[in-house]
Amino acid sequence: MSGSRPIALVAMGGHAFMQADETGTIEEHERNAERIAAILMTLVERGYNLIVTHGNGPQVGNLLIQQEQSRDELPLMPLDVLVAMTEGSLGYILQQALLNQLRRREMKTYVVTVVTQVVVDAHDPAFQSYNKPIGPFLSREEAERRRDERGWRLGEDPGGRGFRRFVPSPRPLRVIQRHMIRETAQAGHIVVACGGGGIPIHIREDGKYVGIEAVVDKDLTSSVLARDVHAELLIMLTAVPHVYVEYGKPGQRALTAVTLDEIRTFVADGQFPGGSMGPKIEAAIGFLEQGGRRALITDPDGLPAAMEGRAGTHIIGRL
Repeated sequence: MSGSRPIALVAMGGHAFMQADETGTIEEHERNAERIAAILMTLVERGYNLIVTHGNGPQVGNLLIQQEQSRDELPLMPLDVLVAMTEGSLGYILQQALLNQLRRREMKTYVVTVVTQVVVDAHDPAFQSYNKPIGPFLSREEAERRRDERGWRLGEDPGGRGFRRFVPSPRPLRVIQRHMIRETAQAGHIVVACGGGGIPIHIREDGKYVGIEAVVDKDLTSSVLARDVHAELLIMLTAVPHVYVEYGKPGQRALTAVTLDEIRTFVADGQFPGGSMGPKIEAAIGFLEQGGRRALITDPDGLPAAMEGRAGTHIIGRL
């Protein structure tokens, strides 16, 4: 029975659809989605019920550019609406690729994309820090104009590439559609959810849901969702095959299998910077502390071998 099969939640970045050297055409998105969908079949064939989450960084950045270029002719949409737009478009592309893979295998499984709302605290300290860069690089003159006209918070890129808009990145508290996502996965269908970390909303004093301009980290949202759907396995696909300690230094070492206590020790030693591996490690720890059994971090190509214990970094919680 599908309900007795364990749930695996796979979180992957927006670059799974659009590689660094690509411009973001639909053909590129479809080709990349087809590739990742074939890899994800590894989990379906191993008997997991599957939930897939994904980033949207490159795509929402392109939408911001489109917004700016048409601002004199069309009304600007707020950031929460842009996140919803990329949830729908990327979900459609991935959903179709997964369905095609299932049809090739003559598997009678459906795929559904859920436009997902994620509750955040409107008083989260992140709304004071504005530490998440989004969108295109701007000249100083253009950045100052947008600051003055639209009240944007802007910051200069440390690499000297220009200025970017900065927005808050509050912590996700819960996923509104979590029960529907869990029940659909337990029924044996593949669910695509929480695109771009989900649409950030807050709850007003009168109980009304209201969108808010922010970006939620997709790995942290995936950890919250994995906990709430009672997933057994949380997989985070990234650009490197392992988690490393002493990364980029002469003593660099790949981690293969580590315990929750061991990974906490590495965190205390400052091994995982906030801008790279840090959110993934934080997501793994949060999932395991809430009862998850195993978290896996690897690259897409390494996933089949990692499921056999021959690749990736496995972080083990309770036995």
